[in-house]
Amino acid sequence: MTEGRKIGAQKKYNVGVEAALEVMGGKWKPLILYHLMTGRKRTSELRRLIPDITQKMLTTQLRGLEKDEIIARKVYNEIPPKVEYELTPYGWELKPALDHLCHWGERHLDKVYGDRSKVLEEFD
Repeated sequence: MTEGRKIGAQKKYNVGVEAALEVMGGKWKPLILYHLMTGRKRTSELRRLIPDITQKMLTTQLRGLEKDEIIARKVYNEIPPKVEYELTPYGWELKPALDHLCHWGERHLDKVYGDRSKVLEEFD
């Protein structure tokens, strides 16, 4: 969590983007959200889709997103236990922002590299 200016127990922000980045900023949360936009996922699926994230970091990021009510965790009563994550209706409100970031990133890669396929790996 980022350090912010606190007055009493409540954090104060100068602009809304500070609050947004606190909730969904960093290296991993946007990637997790991006993959959950395609549907409900198990932890193992997210690890496969985001191969550079450690299990501990994934768990930490998922807990933070769940605490902020961006994602929901569904536990199935079976053996072995099955847990899935999905975006909440509140989390779905981030889709337009993530779509814009994704499109901007692709245009940026085209500008810098001329052909984004040289640097992007496609997921199957």
